[in-house]
Amino acid sequence: MTRFIVLMLLALLALPAVADQKSAWQALREGKAFLLLRHTTAPGTGDPEGFRLGDCSTQRNLSDKGRQEAKRWGRLLTGRKVEKPRLYTSNWCRAQDTAQEMGLGAVETLSALDSFFSDPESQAAQTVELRKAIDKVPKDRPVVMVSHQVNIKALTGISPKNGEGLIIELPLADPPKVLAHIAPP
Repeated sequence: MTRFIVLMLLALLALPAVADQKSAWQALREGKAFLLLRHTTAPGTGDPEGFRLGDCSTQRNLSDKGRQEAKRWGRLLTGRKVEKPRLYTSNWCRAQDTAQEMGLGAVETLSALDSFFSDPESQAAQTVELRKAIDKVPKDRPVVMVSHQVNIKALTGISPKNGEGLIIELPLADPPKVLAHIAPP
């Protein structure tokens, strides 16, 4: 009997989180929020010395696991009726590949999403540019942005794992209001 009561209490405590997630997904569909996603699994940290944007062979790239995670994100978004999203990524191959593997449409690069991991002094300026870019992006469709851990942490204070996403309320507040934290599917 005691175990039953404990389980019931735990279930009741989870109800607000489920309701909040539903409203977050609805806000995303309606353009009242956007999804900021850390690229999916790309083993390692940072990039190899001498990496070049535009040359994926010089960068840290998605693993097979990362490609599968990205495909699951595409299925999750489709299942949540996030239709024809605007997909923006950094200029890094792992971010672009994450968005492309979702299979949800055209992918557009946005330099404001670029990693500043190798240039931490640019964090403040890069974050200001990201905030401006978010404000300028058309909100006529759902917006999904794929970036990097350092960028997401600088904007929100949250350090996501590979493939984790945040649904963030629009217009962007200071600090941003995170409506939902979405684990990798």
